[in-house]
Amino acid sequence: MGFIENIKEKAKANIQTIVLPEALDTRILEATEHILEEKLANVILIGKEKEIKEKAGNLEISAAKIVDPDNFEEMPNYIETLVELRKNRGMTEDQARELLSEDPLYLGVMMVKKGMAAGMVAGAANSTANVLRPSLQILRTAPGTKLVSTFFVMSVPNCELGADGSFVFSDCGLVQNPSAEELATIAGSSAKSFEVLVEEKPIVGLLSHSTKGSAEHEDIDKVVEATRLAKEEYPDYEIDGEFQLDAAIVPSIGKSKAPGSDVAGKANVLIFPDLDAGNIGYKLVQQLAKAEAYGPITQGIAKPVNDLSRGCSREDIIGVVAITAVQAINQNK
Repeated sequence: MGFIENIKEKAKANIQTIVLPEALDTRILEATEHILEEKLANVILIGKEKEIKEKAGNLEISAAKIVDPDNFEEMPNYIETLVELRKNRGMTEDQARELLSEDPLYLGVMMVKKGMAAGMVAGAANSTANVLRPSLQILRTAPGTKLVSTFFVMSVPNCELGADGSFVFSDCGLVQNPSAEELATIAGSSAKSFEVLVEEKPIVGLLSHSTKGSAEHEDIDKVVEATRLAKEEYPDYEIDGEFQLDAAIVPSIGKSKAPGSDVAGKANVLIFPDLDAGNIGYKLVQQLAKAEAYGPITQGIAKPVNDLSRGCSREDIIGVVAITAVQAINQNK
């Protein structure tokens, strides 16, 4: 069974409710029809019922719960909660009412906060910044987490590398130029995400254009220091670096370039030195190797909120909803 098929089976076994606030995007509605038909999750859509149904046309979405902010009975309670959460930032009742009534992203995140939904998926029609802003303001970071970051689960067809072609690539969507300390945190968070979603042992390689001192540069120094910190902070995981990509994932090259490393040639969690490298890397693998790329999936927020690429397909949305449901299941254990 492939990665996403396994995720879907887990989601079906413990149905969660996921809010999709971008209800007038055709791809969201097409995905909603499939999610409900396949019983992957319960779905909440935000918007005016008449407009949503007109946009849906012949799509069968009758099982979805539609919440109109203008007629939402919980709105006074939600306004009160948002004022309380943001009072130190000067939030007023009028400001909270405006945000929750006019911005479906804020209302969707508040549904997650209040337990009406287990998670939220958005980004088909909004930027990453817009999706994550209410998430960080309302849900905040998970206990013990220093940094919110993102990752992609890459499923490469006909590939024996990684975990039978499955990898986590991080960070490919959020942290622009992480420090050594931030890279170490990303490594630990990504190992845990791999463990939860892929259900294999994470083997973490921190990437560079150098392998074990083959070149010298301050950019390499950052990765070397991040590796040291990650090993120190996350002793239960196998973590090593700095590696060139081939030394990290190809057994024969890893053995040749880094003969003393238990990670070289075996890595299935790849930590990129900055956002440029990570974003370019995942798109290269997606386009040239025809890999399935699920993400960017968020790690480090108190409850699951995940961002979609604005170029996402219906299938991408379905996959991210299933992943969000599995993240919620794991958090509830």
